[in-house]
Amino acid sequence: MGSRHLSRSIVLQTLYEWDFSKQNKDVKEIFQRNLKSLGDGLSNKKYPEELLGGILGQWDKLDKLILSGAPEWPLGQINIIDRNILRIGIFELLFADSKEVPPKVAINECVELAKTFGGDSSRRFVNGVLGTVYREMEEVINKKEKNDSS
Repeated sequence: MGSRHLSRSIVLQTLYEWDFSKQNKDVKEIFQRNLKSLGDGLSNKKYPEELLGGILGQWDKLDKLILSGAPEWPLGQINIIDRNILRIGIFELLFADSKEVPPKVAINECVELAKTFGGDSSRRFVNGVLGTVYREMEEVINKKEKNDSS
């Protein structure tokens, strides 16, 4: 398993436990425990920490984007694993360096997480929502570039 994939898995398991507890546990404590027990072969332990911190820092914005990508699904009705995979994916689409994590890689990684940790329909759901968010993001960028060149 690649280092970034393992990092995403650790962050996902951390977010799952924290979200499952209705955010009543210490997320940093959960993360440290998961990093210690699951991150043995991890060469870059800074990446998962930055990923988790970024997601927590953009939590409300990420949830709004999940809702825009899946408007027929109230956030509380989205499977807890899928919801947190989407947070990881949307964070990487919008806030990660696209040279380090190209959009298609971010989406593919989240689909792989959904295959591993999610239910039967998780893969399709995650792919669909992230695809929608990515297309909306591209439209905004293209409009901005068009306006800037005018």
